[in-house]
Amino acid sequence: MKNTTQSANRQENFLNLNEFKSEVIIDSPGRINLIGEHIDYNGGHVLPAAIDKKIRIYLKKSNTDTCTIWSENYSTGFSFDINDVKSGAVEWQNYILGVVHYIGTIKGGFVKGFDCIIHSELPMGSGLSSSAALECGLAKGLDELFKIGLSSDEIITLSRDAEHNFVGTKCGIMDQFSVVRGKKNHLILLDCQSLKYELIKSDLDPYKLVLLNSNVSHNLASSEYNTRRQECEDALAAINNKYPSYEYLVDVPEEIVKEFKEELPEKTFNRAIYVTQENKRTLMASNALEDDLFEVFGSLLYQSHKGLSELYEVSCDELDFMVDFSKEFDFVLGSRMMGGGFGGCTINLVHEDHVSDYIENISEAYKKKFNIELSPIGVNISNGVSKI
Repeated sequence: MKNTTQSANRQENFLNLNEFKSEVIIDSPGRINLIGEHIDYNGGHVLPAAIDKKIRIYLKKSNTDTCTIWSENYSTGFSFDINDVKSGAVEWQNYILGVVHYIGTIKGGFVKGFDCIIHSELPMGSGLSSSAALECGLAKGLDELFKIGLSSDEIITLSRDAEHNFVGTKCGIMDQFSVVRGKKNHLILLDCQSLKYELIKSDLDPYKLVLLNSNVSHNLASSEYNTRRQECEDALAAINNKYPSYEYLVDVPEEIVKEFKEELPEKTFNRAIYVTQENKRTLMASNALEDDLFEVFGSLLYQSHKGLSELYEVSCDELDFMVDFSKEFDFVLGSRMMGGGFGGCTINLVHEDHVSDYIENISEAYKKKFNIELSPIGVNISNGVSKI
């Protein structure tokens, strides 16, 4: 069957938002993760939240078999036949195609031709999970447009499956879960094995979460992400040869992981040690926040970054510089890279009285070091995906 996906780069007024008569409008948030990086796919605990920076998706029925998608941010679009949905060569298009495909596997025959315009406030590659926002937002929008009856859990899992199999990133469940289940002014302590979760109030007063976008992307995140996942699977398989009862790497006690130091390749061993330590840090961080122990929480952020940089090896010079720079200031309690790595943002816990000065100082130092402008991103913790 031939691929019917067609580019629309050179078609003027392909879809014009000013003339678009939406039947459904969806706001789908990005997410931050305070701590618990790269352990969702290892069955660990994570501490994410939805944010008020969003992707807005406009939808209407086309009353044909043709689906037409336009991205305002990319100023480009494409079309495909609803009866011929498969992955193509353009990554952002595959998020769309994957969601449509997996809705069809759950609720076949519901989705017909539709037109869609996408506008995003989320910087690509920043670690704010624009991909999950797009996937879950589209799934929610199509559910509303065609009255499909998808549950929140189905939206979460089909969106993850789309990213696994149409985009090729073997992500965990955290991003999609946060986008769908987010609640204003609350963090989500999520057990990625059971999907049981607890909402924790995000009152950090007098401190603020400050995101600083490095504005670099070393184009390693997707391939190295899958490599890290495979290394963790290899570590668990080796451990299971002697201790077969462990289903997830995070369940293996650190002392047992250390038994395999000589048996595992050094990098594989380091990945496993990081995973078990980061899971413990996440639980400690959740307790620290509930008890207003912000200095303890900040220290755990620094420990997390050290593990990500030295053991998991997903940081980069720019992110390491930003975290090291923050240690010069008493009013910064903690800092670490956030997201898949190799670029994107750091998340920083900064006293509210010093936020502006700190952004100015680190931006100047970063520009002097790398000749790159930093971009501060102000966020508030918000609700999950919703129909307007």
